[in-house]
Amino acid sequence: MDRGRESRWEKDAMTVEIMFALVTAAVLAAAVFGVLLVPALLVGVSEPVGKGLLVVGKVLAALAAVWRVVQVLLRFDVRRRQGR
Repeated sequence: MDRGRESRWEKDAMTVEIMFALVTAAVLAAAVFGVLLVPALLVGVSEPVGKGLLVVGKVLAALAAVWRVVQVLLRFDVRRRQGR
């Protein structure tokens, strides 16, 4: 078997895994953002606090999304190297 080339199946599996990582990252980011902002909207906060929560929510959502993509793709790479 040619170890330097990937089969069509392997490329398709990689594409599916990348899409899974991106979709779940978007869902996780939206959930993190929502968990932070919905209580603030329900309670009602002053403008400086609201802007601060908005910035914190965006940063935490972005970090959660990046973490999820890295986690999924590293897990996929480990399984691929093991031959599963």
